[in-house]
Amino acid sequence: MLLPLYLVIITLIAPSLCATTFSLPDDNGRVLGHNIIVYSYEGDTLLDISREFNIGYREIVNANPDLDPWLLGDEQEILVPNRFILPNSARKGIVINLAEMRLYYFPSRKEDQRQMVITHPIGVGRRGWATPLGKARIIQKKRDPTWTPSLSIHQEYIKKGEPLPTVVASGPGNPLGAYAMRLSMTGYLLHGTNKPYGVGLRVSHGCIRLFPEDIEHLFSIVPINTPVEILYQPYKAALQDDVLYVEAHEIQEDVDFRDGGNMTPMVAEIINIQNYVLFDNEWQFIEDLGHRHQGIVKIVNQRDIDVIENVWFIHGGMKINAAGRMVTALSILDYGEYFFPIRYGAMGEVLVGPFNNQKEAKHMALKIGKLLDMPIWVIKVSSDVL
Repeated sequence: MLLPLYLVIITLIAPSLCATTFSLPDDNGRVLGHNIIVYSYEGDTLLDISREFNIGYREIVNANPDLDPWLLGDEQEILVPNRFILPNSARKGIVINLAEMRLYYFPSRKEDQRQMVITHPIGVGRRGWATPLGKARIIQKKRDPTWTPSLSIHQEYIKKGEPLPTVVASGPGNPLGAYAMRLSMTGYLLHGTNKPYGVGLRVSHGCIRLFPEDIEHLFSIVPINTPVEILYQPYKAALQDDVLYVEAHEIQEDVDFRDGGNMTPMVAEIINIQNYVLFDNEWQFIEDLGHRHQGIVKIVNQRDIDVIENVWFIHGGMKINAAGRMVTALSILDYGEYFFPIRYGAMGEVLVGPFNNQKEAKHMALKIGKLLDMPIWVIKVSSDVL
């Protein structure tokens, strides 16, 4: 029997902000979102799930190192790393952290509003074509862009036996996708892609690529002259509610970042947090985290995600229109109107439950999914979400 059904939701706002959008706390907190366990369906891949939850390929693969990305099977537990620590930077314009392959956009705000941040996964420059660090600004926005490859790119494609035209026309065959925003760094763009699997990987010639739905979203709200800062922070740490959160990403050896083979950068991050002092039993945890480079935001000394057992929910993912569609379905099915916020949740995020068991949750997920013609997953949440 289904327990009283709750719709757990951050208040819905304009559709342009109903993606992975967070309202920042007044105390300049840096920890956002929450990690969840998603149960796959037969035929799912990690790429399918990562895109629906707005996570890049490398993010979800590193978080689930023991799984075959392409052969998950039914009811396989997947850790979706949807918790983030904001980069240590100014909260203005677009901030890109190459180490985590993620973009953060801080829209301008009015005096009576909280600061918002919108975050999306990105693909960046591969070895030999590393995306440059530094500051820039958006100088042009182009819908249906053409692509004019450089001489070096022409030579590369000729060697592969795939010569390019002088100008690649807009359309399905254009690697820039349907939207592009030019940076003041000569030759570099933020753009879409006709190969979404490259988001979350180092595969580009230096440009920054996003899922098609994400670049369309940003294109509609990011004005010309928006500042852009590209930085490299593989280690991050932040204190929230007196709890220390830490994060470590893979080191990109061709980026000018040297840590001497020890954990000095991570420790420096922690020391900068109100002079936080690590206890003796925390040092080993920090060292192990740094060597694993899984990119998962964890509470210090908590090796596994603290998931609430035997409490089941369903979730429709983090795409821009998912929340509104879930609310509509619940209304059509007449399953109650109990609204209250998820701690650390994204704006517009919808969580439905709790259910007595996994079977009941899956039955409801399939029912709503059939109505909406979109995947709805059974999930478990961490204890600090509710």
